[in-house]
Amino acid sequence: MNIQSPHSLARASAPSGSAACLLHIKEEERNREHFKTDHLLANLKGRTISSGLVTTASQGAQFFLNLAYIMVVARLLVPQDFGLVAMVTTMMGFLRIFQDAGLSTATVQRQEITHVQVSNLFWVNVVVGGAITVLIAASAPAIAWFFREPRLVRITLVLSLTFVLASSAVQHIALLNRQMRFKVIAVIDIVSMFVGYLIGIGMAVSGYGYWALVGTSVTQVTIKLILTWSVSRWRPRLPSRDSQTWHLLRFGANITAGTLMYSLARGADSLLVGRFFGPAAVGLYSRGSILLIRPMERFLTPINAVLVPALSRLQGQHERYRRSFLQVFEAIALVSFLFAGLFLALSYPITLAVLGPKWNAAAVIFAAFTVVALSSPLTTASTWLFASQGRGKDWVLTSSTVAAVTLCSFLVGLPFGPAGVAISYSASCVLIELPFIYYIAGRQGPVSRKDLWTGCLRHLPAWGVVCGT
Repeated sequence: MNIQSPHSLARASAPSGSAACLLHIKEEERNREHFKTDHLLANLKGRTISSGLVTTASQGAQFFLNLAYIMVVARLLVPQDFGLVAMVTTMMGFLRIFQDAGLSTATVQRQEITHVQVSNLFWVNVVVGGAITVLIAASAPAIAWFFREPRLVRITLVLSLTFVLASSAVQHIALLNRQMRFKVIAVIDIVSMFVGYLIGIGMAVSGYGYWALVGTSVTQVTIKLILTWSVSRWRPRLPSRDSQTWHLLRFGANITAGTLMYSLARGADSLLVGRFFGPAAVGLYSRGSILLIRPMERFLTPINAVLVPALSRLQGQHERYRRSFLQVFEAIALVSFLFAGLFLALSYPITLAVLGPKWNAAAVIFAAFTVVALSSPLTTASTWLFASQGRGKDWVLTSSTVAAVTLCSFLVGLPFGPAGVAISYSASCVLIELPFIYYIAGRQGPVSRKDLWTGCLRHLPAWGVVCGT
């Protein structure tokens, strides 16, 4: 039997089809360097460690840059300026979930991806970002009416542009992540942040008031877009048909849906506490949680940024994948148990030292959230298995279940005040969410449920020793 290749069939069909096919092949070969990841496997461990250090250093640099900017601008502007911009950014914050649409994760996770597929994802990101920009711009009068502040119309119109600008860089950043070029990403993040802050401070000194804050945001997004396109050098083609693109879009939709459900549920605690107990109670609750949640997020961000691309490259090497994940997972477990035990034992003096004597009542809330600080890194690390293995449906199932449990825990604790909400939520994290996530994460792939439980529980004595000491 004479079997012809697709290329020979194309040549036999028509000259125009042959020319188009050859152009397509040349285009794919020319762009192959942007998608290849084979070169990462030779020294993946060393590259992962160095990338983790770079990302951590980048997070630290951004933290201190942000701190310096706040210290300077706070002395040049009045609280009302910050309030005006915060009114708009609060309304826009929810839509940030859709900006990426989960498609950067789809690009990073995929073992093999083509120029056509990434180009299609790029245009989807641009369309989604453009749609959000139009939606927010159209909502500007309504936002101004809601807050009874006409100045918000122009602020909203300008800030709405950040969505389409940021969406235009999503796939370029994803390709840099895919090839683990974290030094380049760190430089882009720091330079764009620094230039934005410089412009903002200059505008504040020149008397532009709240427009200095708006200028900072727009400048940062614009500079990041320019730098990303300059460094990546990948250029999208026009959208075209490709059956595999739909698989990537479904995966991205699952990531977005899961993130949306969890974010809505997780933000309900402050709303409920504020509705039933007033602003003072929200202040106590938020300070007690932020003392632990923010450091935990900064601890996990660089690990997540580096480990998911690294694990995605190892999907075909099960034992190496399992070993690499468990090494990081057990390190996270050890750190989580040690710090959770330390913070629980020192919850009152830490609250007193950081917040002052007026915040004594937040110590109980802080103590309750130490349990969240213990379980959350362990559950978050487990969800990296979903992202790196392309298990979008499991991510949606897990997120929706955890969201429902989280919301129920808030309602159960609500009659007992802010501390009751914190204690109830902490209990649900350990007794329900952790076992459920381990059950789903370990039912498929190289890492089993036994691996997860063993890696977690072997460090439990460290928590007891620190608490007792």
